[in-house]
Amino acid sequence: MGNYVLVHGAMHGGWCWRSVRDLLARSGHRVFTPSLTGQGEHRYLLGPDVGVATHVADVADLLHYEDLDDVHLVLHSYAGVLAGPVAERAAGRIASVTFLGAFVVRPGECLLDVEPPGTADRYRALAAADGDGWYLPADASFLTQWGITDEELAAWVAPRLTAFPLRCQTDAVDFDPGPLAALPASYVRHTRPPLPSLERSADRAREHGWDVHSLPTGHDMMLEDPRATAHLLTRVTGDGTV
Repeated sequence: MGNYVLVHGAMHGGWCWRSVRDLLARSGHRVFTPSLTGQGEHRYLLGPDVGVATHVADVADLLHYEDLDDVHLVLHSYAGVLAGPVAERAAGRIASVTFLGAFVVRPGECLLDVEPPGTADRYRALAAADGDGWYLPADASFLTQWGITDEELAAWVAPRLTAFPLRCQTDAVDFDPGPLAALPASYVRHTRPPLPSLERSADRAREHGWDVHSLPTGHDMMLEDPRATAHLLTRVTGDGTV
């Protein structure tokens, strides 16, 4: 059975993987769902010094301290920017990387570099107006952007969203692309609705020759359809079905 490390995106926490984690675990897989510094139950650690390097350390240190090998690393949304640095720091521990509706950056780029300019400007303005200049306030309006239309799901997710450090969007990511390029990688798009911000990342996945898959959900695939998400992850990684 596989070792899965599922890493959430901006404003989320390990909580968003709850149903997917349970499905994978019932099929015999070992599953880790860390909450990044400043997010989820670690929201009390949120501060202006939290950036991409902090979150790279969160994931790489988990692999080290749990002594994990043959890891299927699954990165959602923002967490895609962690792929290159984590692959470099955890060389030899990772078996595959799946970008689940995730951003794909090149060395020297930041998250906002691969967002549409209008979206990047809006995030900077929100941080300046309501986030003391250093964080993006969590707001239920993001649920609409992510395509969450089910009222019951929205009511559960909204109070769990956490403010997100602007540094995680503006820190340039520095890494040797070799270790990531050497790993099997897949990209999962979502189509109902798609997120225009991810078009460039999906194009890069195709340029890299990665396998590209689709799920008929909005951005929070793991919340909208956990069974389809878990099934796709095991199929992509070759670890059977759930």
